[in-house]
Amino acid sequence: MMIPEINIIIPLYNEEQVFPLLIKRISKLLDQSTLSISVLLVDDGSSDATAVLMKQLSFIDARFSSMILSRNFGHQLALTAALSRVNASEAVLIIDGDLQDPPEMLEDMFTLCKEGYDVVYAVRETRKEGFFKVGFYKLFYRILQKIASIDIPLDSGDFSLLSRRVVDVLNDMPEESRYLRGMRSWVGFKQIGYKYSRPDRQAGNTQYSLIQLLKLAMNGVFNFSEFPIKFITFLGVSTMSIGVIYFIITLIKRFSSDYVPDGFTAIVFLIILFGGVQLISIGIIGEYLIRVFFQVKKRPLFIIKELIVDKKEVKKKDIESRLF
Repeated sequence: MMIPEINIIIPLYNEEQVFPLLIKRISKLLDQSTLSISVLLVDDGSSDATAVLMKQLSFIDARFSSMILSRNFGHQLALTAALSRVNASEAVLIIDGDLQDPPEMLEDMFTLCKEGYDVVYAVRETRKEGFFKVGFYKLFYRILQKIASIDIPLDSGDFSLLSRRVVDVLNDMPEESRYLRGMRSWVGFKQIGYKYSRPDRQAGNTQYSLIQLLKLAMNGVFNFSEFPIKFITFLGVSTMSIGVIYFIITLIKRFSSDYVPDGFTAIVFLIILFGGVQLISIGIIGEYLIRVFFQVKKRPLFIIKELIVDKKEVKKKDIESRLF
């Protein structure tokens, strides 16, 4: 009987502090598992020693390969780069490098995969993070689910186990502005959620700024929803209705009494109202145009600076002393 082959892909960005803990946890999983597992580490343009540690590990342990990107392309494109290089015949596990996604869940998730599920996505039942951040995530996922043109599961991030055919479909999707959890839902096939309690980051600081979170959220909205465009129509009808109602009220007052409308106030009100609506509409259309603009350029989504899959003989003790 052939042993199922699984790849684990882990994007890393300035994770020098958590790297030793991550590798110990992953190595323990590999040692205890009956599955054939290989790990692809992706450095997304780190400015610390993350890339150095990755390469050193790849030289001493054949189960780990390293991909170094030429610069920081962002979390979603780092995952895309990794997915383009996996060679597992069975499935691919996506986890973050901060250990908030427990790698030990692989066995249970793969059991569901063997039952016929092509996508097993992890659902964050609870998460040990700040009140504001948790609240933002919960609100965003619920809004996105309401307005998206596809069913995107609540409270589910990139942490997931994907079958080989799902990975192949994702690799054929050329989007420049990527929102992988939405793309994962879009491909269809049989999917199931697996609930877990998300622990806190094990070491170091989060590398996702508020601006990056907002950008990711906007990719989710503009890539998988027609609502923003339809909202422009709603704004147009609403403001036109306000203008008509205001005009009718002014006429009624003018002909039923000695009321003389304040022309300056009315003009300023209408200019602000319609000007604001126009700017919002232009901004929404601009978001779609930005995505079209970058898409038609057809630039590479990522550039691989270095890929270490062929191992060389080095002094194992010397490297291990620096890693751990």
